[in-house]
Amino acid sequence: QVQLEESGGGWVQPGGSLSLSCRASLPISTIYQVGWYRQAVLGPQRALVASVTDRDGTEYADSAKGRFAISRDNAENTVNLQMNGLKPEDTGVYYCNAFLDYPPANYWGKGTLVTVSS
Repeated sequence: QVQLEESGGGWVQPGGSLSLSCRASLPISTIYQVGWYRQAVLGPQRALVASVTDRDGTEYADSAKGRFAISRDNAENTVNLQMNGLKPEDTGVYYCNAFLDYPPANYWGKGTLVTVSS
């Protein structure tokens, strides 16, 4: 079982930056894919923001491209999401997700709240 702990959420004005961090209880290098998902307040479901594989393959939501950057830090055992140029629509709870491919298993953190407003 993998335990995930998110940190770095908070309040920021539009145009500002935040850096989120997800720390795993297993070595990040052993996890096939780690992703960040956002659930808007009162939103129906979580949507992918960005993900990174164990071979550093990345995927971004269209809304995140050019503004956000996801990276793995094997030494710190974290996956980080640098968010720049934040907009009010980026507001929501950000969840870290770990997907192990063998055997297949999916794990979620408890989330961290990001609020973008003036």
